[in-house]
Amino acid sequence: MRPHYPIASHRLDNGLRVVVSTDHSVPTVAVNLWVGVGSRHEQPGRTGLAHLFEHLMFQGSENVAEGEHFSALLAQGAQLNATTWVDRTNYFEVVPTGALELALWLEADRHGRLLPALTQANLDNQRDVVKEEKRQRYDNVPYGTAYAELTSLVFPEGHPYHHTTIGSMDDLDAASLTDVRDFYSHHYRPNNTVLTLVGDIDPDDGFALVAKYFDELTNPDAPADRPLEQPLPPLSEPGRLERTCDVPSDRLYFGFRLPPGGTGDFISAELAFDVLAGLATSRLYRRLVRRDQSVTHVSRNAGARVDGTSMGALIVDVADGVTVEQVEEGVGEELRRLATEQPTDSEMVAVLADVERWWLQSLAQPDERADVISGNTLLYDDPDHLNTYLDRVTAMTAADVAASAATYARPESAAVVVYRKEQN
Repeated sequence: MRPHYPIASHRLDNGLRVVVSTDHSVPTVAVNLWVGVGSRHEQPGRTGLAHLFEHLMFQGSENVAEGEHFSALLAQGAQLNATTWVDRTNYFEVVPTGALELALWLEADRHGRLLPALTQANLDNQRDVVKEEKRQRYDNVPYGTAYAELTSLVFPEGHPYHHTTIGSMDDLDAASLTDVRDFYSHHYRPNNTVLTLVGDIDPDDGFALVAKYFDELTNPDAPADRPLEQPLPPLSEPGRLERTCDVPSDRLYFGFRLPPGGTGDFISAELAFDVLAGLATSRLYRRLVRRDQSVTHVSRNAGARVDGTSMGALIVDVADGVTVEQVEEGVGEELRRLATEQPTDSEMVAVLADVERWWLQSLAQPDERADVISGNTLLYDDPDHLNTYLDRVTAMTAADVAASAATYARPESAAVVVYRKEQN
């Protein structure tokens, strides 16, 4: 029998959405905030600001000294961090129950009173930190820019998802103190934020504590956010980019436009990618790795996005002595086959079992539970998603998966990035 997690929701007068899921099994509370700001909210010429703010938010606020957010919570035995993505920025910590008020006070101060500490010195320092991160994680590692290149092929110039969260060096250099202050005032508002508590706290107590520290935060005047984009059709003239560089092996990236997240169409598309490359028994693995031995590894990614169109990717490492063209032909054949030969009963059983295993395993951790709740509340207004997702998945049929592959995963609709190994 699947677990059912309690969910209680409340909205403060300033618009902050609060969700509490009680779990007294361990004397800790996971505190998780999702702010509705990611790279898709950035303006041309000012990319990278959302991720830059993830760093700036740890550099002090009106009542918190630089570095004190980390030091104060670590001294209580907490774990904490933050991440940025295309649709959101999130801040999270797991704290002993007795440190919950401290965590909420610290979060309220930086989420509502950051500007007094947002100085030119802090901006310059963290801008350099982000630029060095870009060098180390993207620019100077094998295949480091491939996903950004694939994204730019899947989404046209001017689309909110055309660029990735790291941004460009030129844009980071061009960001002024006024730019970043305006960015904070526009996006870091209580009515653009979800705060979730999971753990050793009852709903009424949790709502009261959040209100104690967040009620006084206000929503600055800001331009209205633009409406969501209409879904893009599958690519009819997909782009292609090829590089020859110092990489361990030839590698192919295939990118596809998928339906928006939160929809049944996205779930069936995600399952199609699982059938293709999600398991050691998947079709591409069986065909290319085991039978043909033309590739050494296959993987897939289907990332749900809220702004009209999601993105799916297949990544294939080419074996020595095999050409990129041979592998590309084999991938194309398997994509066409899934569109016409729907998954077998055994394939569906394996994929659905793997989704259930992964989902339940992740939800066993209170911090993961809190993240799922915050994300689905912010993006889809669905705090109960963690209790209903598997029912939606198991309702999908083999015919649904094949139809999704026929619509969204056609080889002629795939943007392709090729990395070729330098020949000595």
